Amino acid sequence: MRALAAVTLVLTIAFADVAGAATKRPRLKAFASCTQLVDYARAGAERTGGGVGVTGRAAPMPVDVVTTPPIRPPAERVTSAPPAAAPVSGESDSGAAVGGAVPEFSGTNVQEIGVDEPDILKTDGRRVFAVTDRTLRVIDVESGTVTGTLTLEGHGHQLLLRGDRVLAIAAKSGDSGPQERLDAQFPPGEQATIVTELDVSAAPKVLRTMEVPGRFVDARQNGAVARLVFEGAPAAVEDPAEASVRDFLGRTTLKSNLSGKTFRRNLTPCDAVSHPRRFSGLGVLAILTVDLDRGMYSLDRDGVMASAQVVYGSAGSLYVASHRYVRGLETGGEVPEGMQTEIHRFDITDPTKTVYRATGVVPGFILNNYALSEHEGKLRVASTEEPSWAPGSQQESQSTVTVLDQQGARLVRIGSVTGLGKGERIYAVRFMGEQGYVVTFRQIDPLYTLDLRDPKAPKVVGELKIPGYSAYLHPVGEGRLLGVGREGEAVQASLFDVSNPAAPARLAVLPFGSGSTPVENEPHAFTYWAPANLAVMPVESYGEAPFTGAAAIKIGPTSLVEQGRLEHETPERGQVPIQRSFVIGDRLYTLSYLGVLSSDIATLGAVKYTAF
Repeated sequence: MRALAAVTLVLTIAFADVAGAATKRPRLKAFASCTQLVDYARAGAERTGGGVGVTGRAAPMPVDVVTTPPIRPPAERVTSAPPAAAPVSGESDSGAAVGGAVPEFSGTNVQEIGVDEPDILKTDGRRVFAVTDRTLRVIDVESGTVTGTLTLEGHGHQLLLRGDRVLAIAAKSGDSGPQERLDAQFPPGEQATIVTELDVSAAPKVLRTMEVPGRFVDARQNGAVARLVFEGAPAAVEDPAEASVRDFLGRTTLKSNLSGKTFRRNLTPCDAVSHPRRFSGLGVLAILTVDLDRGMYSLDRDGVMASAQVVYGSAGSLYVASHRYVRGLETGGEVPEGMQTEIHRFDITDPTKTVYRATGVVPGFILNNYALSEHEGKLRVASTEEPSWAPGSQQESQSTVTVLDQQGARLVRIGSVTGLGKGERIYAVRFMGEQGYVVTFRQIDPLYTLDLRDPKAPKVVGELKIPGYSAYLHPVGEGRLLGVGREGEAVQASLFDVSNPAAPARLAVLPFGSGSTPVENEPHAFTYWAPANLAVMPVESYGEAPFTGAAAIKIGPTSLVEQGRLEHETPERGQVPIQRSFVIGDRLYTLSYLGVLSSDIATLGAVKYTAF
């Protein structure tokens, strides 16, 4: 049996001046034994008073949890449940030709093509897998029926899919009681994660479950290989001198329904744990690598004694962003003015292992995974320096795009452009090939276009100032960008012409009134289907004509037109939020906790409703 290697990735935010960081680029150093790890951790616990010892700034985007809310009075306009219409004779509900051929379909909206990301819904064009109210439901696309359900442990589930195998990753509190904790080795009140491996070749069934002591950060899937990133926190250490390996690492519990056996082991082996040369807190970032064709038994793990928050993956690399321990933040002592993010690159080109390669640094903080992008071996990073986090700071915030190139064991800064959005911070980033787009905001939304053809001399070539801001940018054809954001309290979509980077222009704006859209914080909620030039986004608007559902936007060369709205509603609950949309064949599907509604993609007319 061949074990897959898993290596932990960590990026730490160092609070040091830029000049000093240029000569002090820490590499990861492995512990030689459990004794060495415990000695290091005990010394750290003395510094932190037994806590993790880091103060967060960067943070992962929130995960949608599809749960049934309390019953509220129905809106006046609600008169019936979502319509259920029969498919047109001779066609299946999926729009596929009768005979079983799988039509074209949209998957999860991901940052990099070919690199999948966990989400609350997955589809292979024949089946839909969705988690609502902690229940996995399998929907057959052709018949439009629920063919299987399975109650899952935990909450906030996210899914990864490979053939007939699903991984469901969920949060689980340690104070749930002994029955629910499944004998996990973490103290009450601590965060934990449960990973469930499922066989979905027929009715879904659990193959294995694993509890991990810590918070799930994110994951990336390249083919059959999934790399799950966790951040473990130590148990509360009252007397560091008495603390043991278990206090600092915690233990995983793997239960196999195939063999009936239970395996308990440290989060990572001691000699597989590394640490930056400078103390970075007592959190343990662990990456568990799973070959989904083989199952969780083929899992291996390593770790870094540091914290982690943002994960970015390309076809050949994995990067993670995090923060570092700063004693002055806890003691009230001197806090450095400059802030930096350190970035570690790991090579994932070999599907059997993940190998640490290099470390680099950029100024300030990064917003999310869209702030990083690898192109032709170079990493581009957009970051914001926000001195206002430190009381008494006189510096003005600004943003920078940095290009890093691996040279030996270092990611060396070979080019950068700074001064973007002074007094503002980044709200959205999109890198596309040799172009980059950055939105900063305070009162006016500057959209900056960047020329990245020469990685040693990136430059701003255009700037568009308009009211409001875009929090998410999506390419919608050659030279076009769709921005989703708001102006004041109003949600809006904007179409930008970036065909001439020196003169970006807004071609159209489509307002939805005062309200909100999850797309601002969760890009997985956005769908763009290029064959129909159609974008779909959940929207909740207030005011005289309140609406909760999803809006379908037809994108023309110079226009945005609302093609229609999709609603899930009942007399008891009124309109309910739509969390996801996706396309299979000539059908547009929308998901809420009530069920899945399929609609004709051309007319948006209801075709079939699958109730949960």
